[in-house]
Amino acid sequence: MTTYTVVPGDTMWAIASRHEVGISELVQANPSIQNPALIYPGQIINIPDVDQSKPMESEVIRLVNVERAKAGLPALTANWQLSRVARYKSQDFINRNYFSHDSPTYGTPFQMITAFGIPYTAAAENIAYGQTTPASVMQGWMNSAGHRANILNRTYNQIGVGLATDSRGTPYWTQMFIRA
Repeated sequence: MTTYTVVPGDTMWAIASRHEVGISELVQANPSIQNPALIYPGQIINIPDVDQSKPMESEVIRLVNVERAKAGLPALTANWQLSRVARYKSQDFINRNYFSHDSPTYGTPFQMITAFGIPYTAAAENIAYGQTTPASVMQGWMNSAGHRANILNRTYNQIGVGLATDSRGTPYWTQMFIRA
């Protein structure tokens, strides 16, 4: 966990956005703040660490865009909020001991994206587990017709990737695509 010193004009929402974490995670990391709407310059805010998985998630996004370029398609824009949703989904697999597009916690991928407040006109999801590298998960997805179709779908213009690892070291991957 890192810290941030509040400057004049800051809000919890602005701090969360600047550090690409959800406001709920920011509030949870700062239990001493009684009212998140009242923060003061000079106050120290704890920033939750989600940086462990970000390099691997970013590499998957890069590899997706490599595949799209080979197919003559435009690159997808990384959406950190969508990656946050995908990370929650990957962690939900571990917490609830299931592996399915339909979550017992969040419902369908479409319901989940909507519940997290992300507007979209089209959406899709790829999931996987067990692959230990971005290259291996991408290889698996590209070798599957349905997953490949999502990756190479011209409709989508944004992507989020979430990675969570269980206590045995098994990685769970979620890839979410939207058209904003």
